[in-house]
Amino acid sequence: MLADDVTELKPMTRHILLVEDDRDIATLVQLHLRDIHCAADIAGTGQDALALHGARRYDLVILDLMLPDLDGLSLCQRLRVGGERAPILMLTAKSSELDRVLGLELGADDYLVKPFSFPELLARVKALLRRAEMSSQGAVTPGDARIIRGSLVIEINQRRSTLAGQELSLTAKEFDLLLYFARQPGRVFTRGQLLDQVWGYGHEGYEHTVNSHINRLRAKLEPNPAEPRYIVTVWGVGYKFAESC
Repeated sequence: MLADDVTELKPMTRHILLVEDDRDIATLVQLHLRDIHCAADIAGTGQDALALHGARRYDLVILDLMLPDLDGLSLCQRLRVGGERAPILMLTAKSSELDRVLGLELGADDYLVKPFSFPELLARVKALLRRAEMSSQGAVTPGDARIIRGSLVIEINQRRSTLAGQELSLTAKEFDLLLYFARQPGRVFTRGQLLDQVWGYGHEGYEHTVNSHINRLRAKLEPNPAEPRYIVTVWGVGYKFAESC
């Protein structure tokens, strides 16, 4: 395990978990991240990543798909199942569309194919951090800090949602998707519109990723996912949040 003493880097306010088994690449990425005031702890294996992840909170996870023990897709899934809400940027040397789609469906927020340029990597990191910050703080006005739809309560500042008083365990992307729907009840969105507004750039052609996230969200939200009350399918068009719940 390689972990820098980030306590010495006082000007850096963002903490990133960098999971990369190639030490040279990891060190270069770590150095470039310092240019945008990010401190990175490096894990060379999936098990090292889980150990570091359990010891502190991270603002972002950069995750290589190919690891010597636990593959990146499995690690991504374990982090999300374990409640990790920070954005996950997946690095992959594979050009297969299937790998990228699987990563997005298992909870990754973005992907970057190796070899990549460091300016592009930093741009992706900054975009993910900026979107996460806007979701939790910047895009909220005092009168919009809580949304109540029937027995569903969404506390935007806290990024917390409850159903009939029971907290829903949502990933960052599931929460963003639920919030986007709940803010505009009755409006129908296509899969492409949801990709553009919730996922951001770089995911053209992955409309089925929306289906997977909605299915998982329904499993956590709906009393009967087969007959959804909140997120309703509009056949031939897309989805909408029910106007009356």
